[in-house]
Amino acid sequence: MNKKVFVIIPAFNEEKNLGDVLREVKKYTENIVVVNDGSKDCTGEIGREAGTITIDHFLNRGLGAALGTGIEAALLLGARYIITFDADGQHKAEDILRLVKTAEEGYDVVIGSRLINPDGMPWTRRFANWIGNIVTYFLFGIWVTDSQSGLRLFSKEAAKSLNLKSNRMEVSSEIIKEIKRNNLKFKEIPIEAIYTDYSLSKGQGFIVGLKTLFNLILQKFNR
Repeated sequence: MNKKVFVIIPAFNEEKNLGDVLREVKKYTENIVVVNDGSKDCTGEIGREAGTITIDHFLNRGLGAALGTGIEAALLLGARYIITFDADGQHKAEDILRLVKTAEEGYDVVIGSRLINPDGMPWTRRFANWIGNIVTYFLFGIWVTDSQSGLRLFSKEAAKSLNLKSNRMEVSSEIIKEIKRNNLKFKEIPIEAIYTDYSLSKGQGFIVGLKTLFNLILQKFNR
């Protein structure tokens, strides 16, 4: 694996699965940045004990802020490719290789899509993600099959071009907006997510989804 591949793992109260996730990711790269986003459990300690670069937010600032911190750190450390990876055990670490291989075909951004082949994906998640796709399209004019995917790769140049202002869950749609704004060449590749009761519990609930939608609308009209 290219030594310039960095994996960013935003983590909030993820002591249950983080150790296993890190062991799997370390099979493909030693360059791992864990952003401990104000956790109240042992998330930060697990990250440090695993030998990762662990950055602590003293308060829970949200997914967008954690991704921003991680991306900035990876760029400062000389990353060529930056991959975002969820801490809940949903992603397969071997997909890291597929993301990098696709990027080396000449893409600025590669998105792992759970909805190209959604077999095994609970219908509630399919429905929620399609709503996210539709909202993203109508607000920002760009269609992707999985706008809420947490598994993405950015080239160094693409990462530098991102102007992310969202602190929380709406960052996923904001990333899609930034792909269009910067005219980045992107590709979606099919991935298979691992669904457990735990990973399903980590998604957006109805109220959080409404807040995310409201924040995206504000972002659209307050540019």
